[in-house]
Amino acid sequence: MKTCGATLAGADLSGIDLNKQSVIQGVVIAEGSDDGVPNGTPITTGYARLLDKDGEFTAEVPLNGQGQFRFFAAPGKWTVRILAPGATAERVVLAVVGTAVDLTIPL
Repeated sequence: MKTCGATLAGADLSGIDLNKQSVIQGVVIAEGSDDGVPNGTPITTGYARLLDKDGEFTAEVPLNGQGQFRFFAAPGKWTVRILAPGATAERVVLAVVGTAVDLTIPL
């Protein structure tokens, strides 16, 4: 998947009231060329794991058919760990009510 420079994103947020919830979501893609543009195809086999500020397991979801994941989390510091065949990645994020954390994670 080669884009025009727009950031890839998690699933559509229609119907989610961000004024009442913190959302952490994103998409996992196969590493593409190193030109500053998100490249590659979605990774659809694997899991996104949510760890709390102390590194403790909180939740895990499978990646969907578009390589996307979503968590509804309390405000605060979280780690998203991606587990896919032959690859892992982590991102530390800050969840805030009113704003979705939208990640693009290349593997």
